[in-house]
Amino acid sequence: MKRTFTVALIAVSQLALAGVAVAPQLSARVLGDSYLVRVAPVDPIDPFRGAYVALDYPDLHHGDPQSSDQRGDLYVTLVEADGVWTAGEWSRRRPDDGPYLACDNRSWQVRCGIESWFLPQDRARETEQLLQDGAVAEIKVDSRGNAAVVDVRAG
Repeated sequence: MKRTFTVALIAVSQLALAGVAVAPQLSARVLGDSYLVRVAPVDPIDPFRGAYVALDYPDLHHGDPQSSDQRGDLYVTLVEADGVWTAGEWSRRRPDDGPYLACDNRSWQVRCGIESWFLPQDRARETEQLLQDGAVAEIKVDSRGNAAVVDVRAG
């Protein structure tokens, strides 16, 4: 009986940890509002990670703090310009309102959770060409700034 309880406890703990790991992406997809942002390719196929497209967002680099020595949580407000959303203010404090991305710059780049998009192998090559020609990404952003890519299409 004690062994069954221990195995059950371990299984439930692992499920809970998996839930915590994907909670920001799920929250953005389920509870988030949609925004269109311009997108460009970075590195489309990685043989070790599978078919995905590494994405860059040229309009979100305004005020990019990478040159700063300060690292940690970073918030980027979003403002609409010509039908797409671009970076407004960059801040170390969470904004009180409005759409924003919760990011961090602890690594070599600012990461907001929307840097890669996984898809089937045949669609990855097709999407790579679409990105070369100019495209927009539809992202969903929840009230806490968690973001997820839901689509990439011609811009």
